Amino acid sequence: MPADHAANPPAPVFPPRLAHWIRYRSQYLIPAAVLIAVWWLSVAIFDVPGYVLPDPASVVRALANGLASGDYVEAAAATTGSILGGFAAGTAIGMTLAIVMVLWPVLDRLVFPYIVALQSMPKIAIAPLMIVWFGFGYGAKVAIVAMVAAFPVLVNMLAGLRATEHERIELMRALAASRLQILTQVLIPSALPYLFAGLSAALVLSVTGAIVGARKGIGVLILQANYALDLASVFALLLLLGGISAVLNLILRMIGARVVFWTQRKR
Repeated sequence: MPADHAANPPAPVFPPRLAHWIRYRSQYLIPAAVLIAVWWLSVAIFDVPGYVLPDPASVVRALANGLASGDYVEAAAATTGSILGGFAAGTAIGMTLAIVMVLWPVLDRLVFPYIVALQSMPKIAIAPLMIVWFGFGYGAKVAIVAMVAAFPVLVNMLAGLRATEHERIELMRALAASRLQILTQVLIPSALPYLFAGLSAALVLSVTGAIVGARKGIGVLILQANYALDLASVFALLLLLGGISAVLNLILRMIGARVVFWTQRKR
């Protein structure tokens, strides 16, 4: 009997791919389940009113009703479009400025202090100015998101370009490589791990910037629900915004794993 059991092991409870996913995602799922349970019990035991802290079931109902009505879907589409448009523009601006500053260091000393000063300004104060310049539509939101996304891309790209081994640059010069060849074949590939670190930070800031100064989108619905003391809808919209951010971050990480694959091999 033991020999037969060893020869024919029992079938696994879960398929191998699902078991692998559960094993490596349990570190995220278990804390979330504990947090929801504590939240639910706290509201029930202390009889917390819904206008102070809604229970998880009310939040789920508000999210389901909003999605079913189409209002949340439309708002999520508008916010996601602003995030992607501003993120792309900010990435292009940050990378271009970093390359220019490395190729011409005098511009680094002249321009970078003003970029830091602009970044230190609160974006909620700059939002009215963007609306005056770009109007109330898509352009203003993209401009705000691009402004907040460009700085982390610029800083990390600069760090990556400057961290390139000098010996590799000298070898390319000894091989009579042009400045463009050194840039595209040595500097930029060496800076890619730094760049994707900056892109992760820029994406988080883009989500925050997309709800500032908007006339439609998740940010507007959050304000409307907050004014009406509908905290269940506020929590539902925050959950929706967090889901959008998580999906976009996952896509970015998958792209980064493909582009800078050598860092994954080291891990």
